[in-house]
Amino acid sequence: MAEAGVEREIQGRFPQGSVQRVALLKYGNDPAIEPGKIGVRVFINAGGEEKALEAFHRTNEETIRQLAKDLPTLLPDYSRLEFSDGDKSMFLMGFGAPDEKPGDLTPVMARLSPTDLETLDTLITAGIATSRAEAVRWALARIRERPAYAQLTERVRDINELKAQF
Repeated sequence: MAEAGVEREIQGRFPQGSVQRVALLKYGNDPAIEPGKIGVRVFINAGGEEKALEAFHRTNEETIRQLAKDLPTLLPDYSRLEFSDGDKSMFLMGFGAPDEKPGDLTPVMARLSPTDLETLDTLITAGIATSRAEAVRWALARIRERPAYAQLTERVRDINELKAQF
């Protein structure tokens, strides 16, 4: 489906007048969007309401849930669904690869500098990883391969044994 069609499809799922516009974000439009991925930002009509975003979510919870399920079909490169009142945002992210079992991995939030993001995105662009999460796992695996890491884990065990003696 063409981008304009996806934007209209998303906007059409909500009551008329409740959504100002829908923006499809690509890599470079927002630091949260990874290379090759697309983010969806839905701007709601706040109408000057202080808690408009929360009210919109409560009113449209089922529609939002269904949209999150449908987005991978509408936009195969989708990675993030965000709702914004212009001031605050709430978002849902698509996590993991289709073949990953949710119980095998633990989500971790990290704040990264622009240089760190560039490093992860270079690994993605070079084809070493398909996502930032996978790039971090790849880098951690390289650390575990180093002999110094084995020595470090041994020292940590020694420290834990000493702590247990107190």
